[in-house]
Amino acid sequence: MTRRQREIPENDPLNKENLKLLIDQAILENKDRPGAVMLVLNEIQSKIGHVSPCMQVYIAQSLKVPQGQVHGVVTFYSFFKTKPKGKHTIKFCLGTACYVAGVPQLIEKAKQMLNIDLGETTPDGQITLEECRCVGACSQAPVVVVDEEVQGKLRPNKFPQVLKKVQG
Repeated sequence: MTRRQREIPENDPLNKENLKLLIDQAILENKDRPGAVMLVLNEIQSKIGHVSPCMQVYIAQSLKVPQGQVHGVVTFYSFFKTKPKGKHTIKFCLGTACYVAGVPQLIEKAKQMLNIDLGETTPDGQITLEECRCVGACSQAPVVVVDEEVQGKLRPNKFPQVLKKVQG
């Protein structure tokens, strides 16, 4: 085992044969195309769900580009995730109407109940909390998007019911 392999966490996709094969395939199919970095990252994000720091280093080395270039793309675009997301996602709309209507209090309630912060996933891998921009449901403010379902006019005292539904 090389030093580099020892530094890769056990649960990283690079240490799972079927996932590493997907990564290698994305690199092989796109390495000579214009915009290869973005093409590879998009394909990996789509198939695996995130691009870990170790994966970023591996992609950079494989494409023979600076690691900073790959990392720059991953951190610039909010679509890319560096950690696996939970089975369920709860997104809090931070648009003006939702913010004014009380979404910060909903966020605090969620953080308190789940003991995680925005951008984090519960230790059991079930729920990820995220923020998002206006979802276009301003008349229903404050709005939370649970998986793909918009839930409006939500109050902190009703959030436990939302959580129970997700966990149930």
